[in-house]
Amino acid sequence: MYIVTGGAGFIGSHIVRGLNDRGVTDILVVDDLKNGMKIFNLNDCKMSDYMDAAELESMLDRGALGGDITAILHQGACSDTMEYDGRYMMKTNFTFSKKLLHFALEKKIPLVYASSASVYGANTEFKEIPANEHPINVYAFSKLVFDQHVRKLLEGAESTVVGLRYFNVYGPRETLKGKMASMVYQLYRQVKETGSARLFEGTAGYGDGEQRRDFIYVGDVVDINLHFADAPVTKGIFNAGTGKSRTFNAIARAFIKQFGKGTIEYIPFNKTLEGKYQSFTEADPTALRAAGYKKEFTGLEEGIAACFKEWEAGRAI
Repeated sequence: MYIVTGGAGFIGSHIVRGLNDRGVTDILVVDDLKNGMKIFNLNDCKMSDYMDAAELESMLDRGALGGDITAILHQGACSDTMEYDGRYMMKTNFTFSKKLLHFALEKKIPLVYASSASVYGANTEFKEIPANEHPINVYAFSKLVFDQHVRKLLEGAESTVVGLRYFNVYGPRETLKGKMASMVYQLYRQVKETGSARLFEGTAGYGDGEQRRDFIYVGDVVDINLHFADAPVTKGIFNAGTGKSRTFNAIARAFIKQFGKGTIEYIPFNKTLEGKYQSFTEADPTALRAAGYKKEFTGLEEGIAACFKEWEAGRAI
């Protein structure tokens, strides 16, 4: 059995679907369905069981979680970078993750978990070393503190423990992320609904709309997760990004091309984001490649074309 936490979310549901595509249906999906709309992310997925996240935590506390577990793919978290309730964030992203980690280590079950490139903050170097890690919000802090906890235990681990620092993941099924949806989805909606893509004017030395991010297609993120879940014992924290940053202008132009119409409008930078905004991200994939992941990444225009097809067909909420 595979356990996928956050399994009704954007990336988690894609992992469940990815397992299904590999012939696996013995999957325990763990999530919090306070937002019941998330069930639509799982409409095309097969699983053997479902459990609320609070129930799983209770079972971990009581030592009651058992069964033949092949791997744990831990995606469950509060991913709202604008959430400032630090106690809630740390309980959800750190304390719960620690319980899952120690269970996996004790039972020697492979654990692949979602970290975040947000741990690098406004830094411009993205190698997975402490000198580059400067969180600028409590979400990033919660992810970094867990990474630090993992680092202390890696040497003695006898089973796979892999943290994946996701860069800007985009793809179908992210509609329910709201304001936390990727710029790819946000620009798709803007061009579709208004005919105009609204981008920030120049910031941090970048020209209008020339802010750059490393955008990675969700299918590639699924492949990376499943690669490490099934690979020989691997231990480490790795960037999950393409290593090639692209501008917001490039995304806007790609959607204007897909729709066959549209314009780009540059708007003043939102002052509330000062000191909290990454104008540049670009993964250093060296460690990921050295750990054995060799597949080529989906190009931005190819990924956008795939998203456009799904979103326009109404097959992905």
